Amino acid sequence: MQKVHIIGAGLAGSEAAWFLAQRGVEVVLHEMRPERTTPAHHTGMCAELVCSNSLKSKSPVSAPGIMKAEMRQAGSLILESGEASEVPAGEALAVDRDRFSNLITGKLRSHPNIRFEAGEVTTPFTGENEITLIASGPLTSDALATWIAKATGTEDLYFYDAIAPIIEASTIDMESAFTANRYDKGGEEAYINCPMTEEEYHAFIDSILTGEMVPTKNFEKEKYFQGCQPIEAIASTGRDSLRFGPMKPVGLTDPKTGRRPYAAVQLRPENRSRTAYNIVGFQTRLKYGSQQKALRLIPALKNAEFLRMGSMHRNTYVCGPRVLRSDLSLKGHPRVYFAGQITGVEGYLESAACGLLAAMFILARVRGLPHSAPPTNTALGALLAHVTASDPKNYQPNNIQFALFDPKFFDGTEGLKKDALRETLSKQAPVNFRNWMKSCATLFS
Repeated sequence: MQKVHIIGAGLAGSEAAWFLAQRGVEVVLHEMRPERTTPAHHTGMCAELVCSNSLKSKSPVSAPGIMKAEMRQAGSLILESGEASEVPAGEALAVDRDRFSNLITGKLRSHPNIRFEAGEVTTPFTGENEITLIASGPLTSDALATWIAKATGTEDLYFYDAIAPIIEASTIDMESAFTANRYDKGGEEAYINCPMTEEEYHAFIDSILTGEMVPTKNFEKEKYFQGCQPIEAIASTGRDSLRFGPMKPVGLTDPKTGRRPYAAVQLRPENRSRTAYNIVGFQTRLKYGSQQKALRLIPALKNAEFLRMGSMHRNTYVCGPRVLRSDLSLKGHPRVYFAGQITGVEGYLESAACGLLAAMFILARVRGLPHSAPPTNTALGALLAHVTASDPKNYQPNNIQFALFDPKFFDGTEGLKKDALRETLSKQAPVNFRNWMKSCATLFS
């Protein structure tokens, strides 16, 4: 019987370990935390969320919603745990991050087919009866990253990701804030909104643009993933750019004035007890002192106490289309697989989905079954195609989005406009995935 070593107990590694163990595969889950930490993690728990606490939209007519529907059919541990630890966030699936990690850690540690091994792994396990899944994430240790660089020949693939600050709820001035969701979608308790006047907004922008930032290292270029750009990088493109980005007031009405504010900062609960809130879309690499100075210019946060300040970290990823086969195994190293953000998927949901895909392909190998992948007219198939079959010259980390779906692989889409097209895709993709699962039913037994 082949043993599967999974390096990294993040979302991808946790998802893969559960899928394989549930089907009788012996799994060794390697995690270097807490023996060795990273610039972003704080615990040794499985599937620790280090940035946002959102697993994206629940709307069935959205790309993340379609992916959730498919993952649910495949028995996703990450999705099940997310729904069991949900906190109010309107149409988004946001979670109590501690409860979320505790649920996943408890299930994995109690599984008879999973053995945990603490400590850093520097090279894959490639014995005759061993398979390695590298799911070490974007904060892969230097030693393992060195092995990957030598194995792939790519040493400069990375981008910068940023973490938003978290605020103690009791220090938010609710006299200067109001609870509401944009366009009244979802429960009003989902977000705390911090309105700003034109004068307050421009004072805030001045503070951001003149604040001290943590410098990057001399050998690193600043390459930001578009979905995680720090607020100072957005503000540098124009004074109104934040008002059309994370501070957009569209869809909000301040009950004190009866009007839409000039700008608004949204706070989303971090846990079910709502004792902590994160600032939505406020990733930053400003130094801590500059962060506090700028954020306290927001009237509702003038006395805020911060449980965590924002920070930046370097994320490492491989050029999937150049170095990975269609089953996520590494070219030149057929017993080594990759999953999660290190493949170039971006986001918690996508990382878990990639771990699920890798586990399916590894299970097929263990059982001696032919390789079979979800078709490209599914969300999981579209994500896999991006990772393994897109243009390697222009490869960039990507979220699941409708741009990854090719309408020609769906029925009756010719001539449809955007809304009708998305409605059609959202109905067909989960059905296509279900049909694929039926076609390879032995893989899921």
